[in-house]
Amino acid sequence: MSAENFTGLPESGQITLETTEDTEAFGRRLAAGLVAGDLVVLDGPLGAGKTALTRGIGAGLGVQGRVTSPTFVIAREHRPGTRPGGGDPVSMIHVDAYRLGDSGPHALDELDALDLDTDLTDAVVVVEWGGDVVERLVERHLRVQLHREPESDVRTASWAWTS
Repeated sequence: MSAENFTGLPESGQITLETTEDTEAFGRRLAAGLVAGDLVVLDGPLGAGKTALTRGIGAGLGVQGRVTSPTFVIAREHRPGTRPGGGDPVSMIHVDAYRLGDSGPHALDELDALDLDTDLTDAVVVVEWGGDVVERLVERHLRVQLHREPESDVRTASWAWTS
């Protein structure tokens, strides 16, 4: 993905998201520039908005089915649907890497068992809790760091394309 087709967003930046709806809208905006083969890594503490952001990405991609946390199944596939605003339909693989443990060899074995390498050519792969676990799968990925203010719904999202 290049800066020109990132829907007016720079390749890195920060945004304040005051509501869950704002977080989902930001996800839709990110999705407008994503294509099959893109990896999105979402990090942040519990309740920071990773699943809400993924719901927005799914809506922006036009994927079928309800986007919910894949905590207990580790990964969910959402088939392509009609993409808002046009564009090639693309499926989304939503992974929760929290249960894969740390970034040691065990986590890498479990990650390999998911066969994400294959999915990366045909889908947008969004990985919650994926920091230091999935980056080796691609040369370049979008990392989004989410923070939630205590006692508030206000979130801050920082993003950057990294190699």
